[in-house]
Amino acid sequence: MPAELIEERPPADAPPPVRPRRTRVRELPEVRWAALATAAFLPAFPLDLAGAPAWLWGPLYAVCYAAGGWEPGLAGLRALRERTLDVDLLMVVAAIGAAAIGQFLDGALLIVIFAASGALEAFATRRTADSVRGLLDLAPDTAARITPGGAEERVDVSALRVGDTVLVRPGERLPADGTVREGTSDVQQAGITGEPLPVDKGPGDEVFAGTLNGTGALRVTVDRDASASVIARIVAMVEEASERKAPGQLLIERIEQRYAIGVVAATLALFAVPLAFGADLTETLLRAMTFMIVASPCAVVLATMPPLLSAIATCGRHGVLVKSAAAMERLGAVTRVALDKTGTLTEESARVRGTQVLPGSGLTEDEALALAAAAERPSEHPLARAVVTAARERGLRLEAAADFASAPGRGVRAVVTGHTVQVGSPTALLDGAAAPPERPADPAPLTGGDDSVRTAVMDGCPVRAAVAEVEDSGATAVAVLVDGRPVAVLAIAAPLRAGAAEAVAALGRLTGAPPVLLTGDNKRAAARLGEEVGITDVRAGLLPQDKVATVRGWEDAGEQVLMVGDGVNDAPALAAAHSGVAMGRAGSALTLETADAVVVRDELAAVPAVVTLSRRARRLVAQNLVIACVCIGALVVWDLFGHLPLPLGVAGHEGSTVLVGLNGLRLLRTSAWPGAARAGRRDAGS
Repeated sequence: MPAELIEERPPADAPPPVRPRRTRVRELPEVRWAALATAAFLPAFPLDLAGAPAWLWGPLYAVCYAAGGWEPGLAGLRALRERTLDVDLLMVVAAIGAAAIGQFLDGALLIVIFAASGALEAFATRRTADSVRGLLDLAPDTAARITPGGAEERVDVSALRVGDTVLVRPGERLPADGTVREGTSDVQQAGITGEPLPVDKGPGDEVFAGTLNGTGALRVTVDRDASASVIARIVAMVEEASERKAPGQLLIERIEQRYAIGVVAATLALFAVPLAFGADLTETLLRAMTFMIVASPCAVVLATMPPLLSAIATCGRHGVLVKSAAAMERLGAVTRVALDKTGTLTEESARVRGTQVLPGSGLTEDEALALAAAAERPSEHPLARAVVTAARERGLRLEAAADFASAPGRGVRAVVTGHTVQVGSPTALLDGAAAPPERPADPAPLTGGDDSVRTAVMDGCPVRAAVAEVEDSGATAVAVLVDGRPVAVLAIAAPLRAGAAEAVAALGRLTGAPPVLLTGDNKRAAARLGEEVGITDVRAGLLPQDKVATVRGWEDAGEQVLMVGDGVNDAPALAAAHSGVAMGRAGSALTLETADAVVVRDELAAVPAVVTLSRRARRLVAQNLVIACVCIGALVVWDLFGHLPLPLGVAGHEGSTVLVGLNGLRLLRTSAWPGAARAGRRDAGS
């Protein structure tokens, strides 16, 4: 039997709600080995100080050395085999050197602190990944799929295919990205879009995998495979970002090799030169090993990636996919912003703003719109969908269309109730059209929306005057002809995206330069939109190569350009710019691939927030480098010109490493994104 659409209780075999899971400390191997090393060190330490026999504390120290040192030692040897010098190997060599001269306690302390530092770093890194990968845990493992016969079957989410219909009962999580087919409900989708309150969903609305259904039951048509869902894309991009390093990190790693070799050479010199002048072997070796430990660039190496990856994870939680640490670092350096018009500053879907019936046509507005919609209904063109949607919203009956034909650049032609109806470009359709009937003294006004286009005094040809008036208003004019005679002009425009003016102002404050509008649309429409959002530099009628030339001109002049767009025609400009951001909901595949970041929910306010977050990450990187360099410099000077005990040197070195790592994770806090959004709206910062 067909499954009922409204069913208040889930079936007995329905999976329980899954909560985001965070990594437990004991699950990490680095933590377990560090714990074993510490557990062996703690009883050995007092026994050694108390003068107990070596057979009591010796095996404990051996366990400590092995548990805490085998993994970094093995990693260091593998790096050495590839002709690179790993700082981990320096730490292990120092510990073994201490043990070789009888300083078992100092070597064991170094191993314990170094292992604990590595465990903390591994835990912090895993938590960064958990903050994003936890989204995957929100999606259920199974789904209630509706068969063609109307029966319900429970299947693995991985078995769902595009076009399948699933039933989502109250309180269940949605198993896939899709479109609501039947039913209404409120859906909590804060984990995907960041919206704090549940969003009402009904037929035709988009829903996301992992979001929580409210009080109603929904039938949802699957639009994407599980691997292509929004949460899967977030995870994939963050994982890719973890592998692609920022320029600053790459520079540090290049310097690290030469620096590490220099540290080894200096250590050998500190050991050999004093011995040549008769210095004590034990004291000289301890000083040399202390120098090697405190001079190692562990904190410097850790300064860059944690802040950038934390920023990427925070952006991912709020529906912005930043593809790499390099991309995140670049976003904070932009000095000029260029924006596309359609689909970026405006909504992707156009709407009919007004219908102007021409004098003498003998039609009402509803009749003219119904004829146009009937002819456009078989078309997939965005303007055709806007006309059909407007007719349906008014509850108009659409007659069947016969002999439908579509001509790119011209429009459509169909036979409706025995009349030939043409809908399309005024330039293409009006040339050679039959002369319009004589108009009365008072022309009919445009109606049909809040931004209705007012009727001008039509001197000359009424239809051409109406077209000019519509275009002057910033809308696209669509002519409607019946049996070769113009009967109406439709005004179609995409609504301004919510918060567009505020986002433009915030980007201007952040960069110190007013944003620029780059569009292929006509000059009048572009200028009108520029006035609405506060953009004074409007460049219209641009082809893709024109946009590229404009961006490259700025880049050649020393500007760091951020290009924001969504269409295929924006992809070349995004690639040419210093940084590119794509509006992801309706963005083309090429644009999404080219961009450095993708705004999944098409919220323009996210763009200045991401720029602000990137700048904060860059500031944290600078702070970390200062902390690391000051700590290393102070410890090195102390060791060279004073007497720095090995345990204190170890504590100072590893403490600075842990401090740098934790400082870099500050952008993982839940307050990081709201703070960046507020700062982007308030002022530019630096």
